[in-house]
Amino acid sequence: MENVTGLLRVRVVRGVNLAKRDAGDSDAYVAVLMGDQEIYDKDTLTQDDKMGDAELDIQQFMEAVKMGLADLPKGFVIETMRPSQQNCLAGDSTITSKDGTIAQDVVLQLRNVESGEVELQLLWVSVPGAPDF
Repeated sequence: MENVTGLLRVRVVRGVNLAKRDAGDSDAYVAVLMGDQEIYDKDTLTQDDKMGDAELDIQQFMEAVKMGLADLPKGFVIETMRPSQQNCLAGDSTITSKDGTIAQDVVLQLRNVESGEVELQLLWVSVPGAPDF
């Protein structure tokens, strides 16, 4: 883990109005793609039907991390991202200071499926002793 300055924690809060693909219920899962890394949640994958997809550009989040704004008062809004045709945001998403770090609460509208949203929380975790950006 040489040259690591921190970790991006992606917390899946919940799925809302997800498409049903199995008899009576859905066994949805989340896959996070970052560059050439692919990370799945703890569910085991099966040959399920597609549950939709969404993209989130984290460039503004990472810019807030690089600015070193984590020491602002808890809940201080650093930036607000708004839904547009270039993103999958279901509503406004704020980047805030939270307990000495940077956080973002996000609701993404799923694409390529008849319905569904996924609520995420991004949190930057600094590595003690690591160099700043």
